[in-house]
Amino acid sequence: MTEETIRNILTDEKLSAIKAVLEKDHAIDCIFLLHLGNGRWKNAKAFMRDLNLTLSDGTFRSRMIEMETLGLAKSVAIDPLKKYYVKTELGERVAGLLLDLFNELK
Repeated sequence: MTEETIRNILTDEKLSAIKAVLEKDHAIDCIFLLHLGNGRWKNAKAFMRDLNLTLSDGTFRSRMIEMETLGLAKSVAIDPLKKYYVKTELGERVAGLLLDLFNELK
């Protein structure tokens, strides 16, 4: 079953796309930011700064656009030029699974 599961993850269109996004720079950070309700750049930047971590505006926006495309996030317009992102049900499930994974690794 394990080999078949791995083959499916690597070849299934949706699963391989989610895997590809999770492999990118700061993707997991952005999923956790969404989970915490920090889907607006200003809030995300402040949260990361409080932790003495960096996240560029361009990286944040790129990851959020990719996550929206995959159904992990949804954008909400603030005005014609600005938007923020909220988690979707799928995004929340992925965040929960990642939290479980990291808790198991402690």
